[in-house]
Amino acid sequence: MALCRRLSRLAAHLQDPQKVAAFQRLCGVEGPMGWADAELIIIWVWVMYLGQCAKDVIRWPRPASPPVVKLEVFYNTEYSMPSTHAMSGTAIPLALLLLSYGRWQYPLMFGLILAFCWCLLVCCSRIYMGMHSILDVIAGFLYAILILVVFHPVVDLIDNFNLTYKYAPLIIISLHLALGIFSFTLDTWSTSRGDTAQILGCGAGVACGSHVNYMMGLNLDPPPKTLPLSLSSLTVTVFGKAILRLLIGVIVLLLTKVAMKKATIPLACKIFCIPHDDVRKARQRMEVELPYRYITYGTVGFSLMFIVPCLFHFIGLS
Repeated sequence: MALCRRLSRLAAHLQDPQKVAAFQRLCGVEGPMGWADAELIIIWVWVMYLGQCAKDVIRWPRPASPPVVKLEVFYNTEYSMPSTHAMSGTAIPLALLLLSYGRWQYPLMFGLILAFCWCLLVCCSRIYMGMHSILDVIAGFLYAILILVVFHPVVDLIDNFNLTYKYAPLIIISLHLALGIFSFTLDTWSTSRGDTAQILGCGAGVACGSHVNYMMGLNLDPPPKTLPLSLSSLTVTVFGKAILRLLIGVIVLLLTKVAMKKATIPLACKIFCIPHDDVRKARQRMEVELPYRYITYGTVGFSLMFIVPCLFHFIGLS
């Protein structure tokens, strides 16, 4: 029972590419993602955004308890159909496989087995935790496949636009902000609106960070003739450097998150004349929740892609 719960907690992290991308990028160990962090985030943003919108349209409740025993209650206020955890847990490993195979040297069967186990762990964990029915999970899996079929062929075009177009940051920020503002008409407060703003903010921050990297010549793709690339060997030096980068990077990102949270919530309350004596209650207001989540996680995403790598370069950890 304890092992199953730990695996379910692990699965919750595996469905979050912010953490997956941050781990790979901060460690600096070349892996299957390589330079495709931004493309993975693009796919994840659309998968999660369309999944959250579908929940708001269908409005199926969570499985009743009893008979279900709910081991996770944080997302209990959200609707159930489809499972966005299952969608993300399907889209991330498949997108990693599609983006990395042919760029890196590894057996295709290894990638398929890893993607299958990753997806299975996330999907089964949602049923075990009592948060979704089997139908929710199956619908989420199929919905994610459909979105991947539509968006994967154009993800390179979207990423190229984000990198090269002069006014891309303005369009990125405006589009993601508009999607967050006009998407939801909630009957009562739930975590759905804030999570969607967080997803859109992270996507905007990562895209803007990638744009700045490209404009400064800091994020160049390897020449096609060098592909496929071989995976780096793991040595004591590489491992120690990766751990040091991870610790420094996590500290910087956490400090960024805390600082932006402390700044944006009181500022939004002041602008919209909302009492902030009870911060938890104030955060449930759309006027506070959207800018707080969007700006905070947008800044974190930008820091991950641009500020932290620049810091590593400055202190000799590139």
